[in-house]
Amino acid sequence: MAEAAIEVKDLSKTYGDGVKALDGINFEVEAGTVFGLLGPNGAGKSTTVKILTTLSHPTSGSASVMGLDVLGRAAEVRKQIGVVAQSSTADREATARENLRLQGQLYGMKGSDLEQRIDSLLGSFNLAGDGDRIVRGFSGGMERRLTIAMALVHRPKVLFLDEPTTGLDPEVRAEMWEEISTLAAQEGMTILLTTHYLEEADMLAQNLAIVDQGRIVAEGTPDDLKKALKGDAIQVGLGESRQQPEVESALAGVDGLSEVLLNARTLHARAADGARSVPSILTSLEAAGISVDSVTVSRPSLDDVYLKYAGRTIEQAEKNENEEVAA
Repeated sequence: MAEAAIEVKDLSKTYGDGVKALDGINFEVEAGTVFGLLGPNGAGKSTTVKILTTLSHPTSGSASVMGLDVLGRAAEVRKQIGVVAQSSTADREATARENLRLQGQLYGMKGSDLEQRIDSLLGSFNLAGDGDRIVRGFSGGMERRLTIAMALVHRPKVLFLDEPTTGLDPEVRAEMWEEISTLAAQEGMTILLTTHYLEEADMLAQNLAIVDQGRIVAEGTPDDLKKALKGDAIQVGLGESRQQPEVESALAGVDGLSEVLLNARTLHARAADGARSVPSILTSLEAAGISVDSVTVSRPSLDDVYLKYAGRTIEQAEKNENEEVAA
């Protein structure tokens, strides 16, 4: 069995007000791979990263990075890792080169080795012509690339990327995905990525764990998780709000239909042959007086995986979390 760069065992975290951010999670990350923690905001992903990067203590359980216990050998762990937090850690009144130099000096680097490393990173992240510019004038994508470069100055063995593309527009996000893929291939390091973007997890992670409400509800490769969902995914947009029992009753006579779930005004279901099931679904809903606005049939996605194991879509989970925060 391949060496594990990260090991998490029965990890729990409860805050003082009784909020359980993590509820006994377990996973391992094989050295040299990209591992994704996929889930909505508030699922426990960032709490996991804070514990693994020695910034927070668990309530119970254990975790290690490169064989080093994150509690007992925290100082040694910090030398082995690079961290890209959700918000930028760059000094916006300094140049890109100055930020990289300071980061290297914090890890004891100096002289020509440090300067060569800085030049190499500026080139790798398409910042070679901007190294002496003040960061305040950078675009969001440029500053994000600099933040990742800063985490790599000391050549860490494990890189933590906590929601690395949040707030970036789709075009810049796609560019960042390409750069992270290249980074993983060229540097050969272990990367733990947290994200709530389905496409990001699908593209970058070799293995992933789906997290919901502090628990891991599914784990595996993106392809294996999707293949485990047999048949087609069917989504029906309803013309008005309905209740789960009404929909289930209306569709009870449709052969081959399973996993019927109403999420807001969108009906989700699975069928061995989605296209053939659609006419029966529409007829049954119409007979029950339930109007339909749209129907789509597709192959399983990671959102379908999340729906199966968490009982809601990531979009709905995000909405619920935002409503709780607002309240």
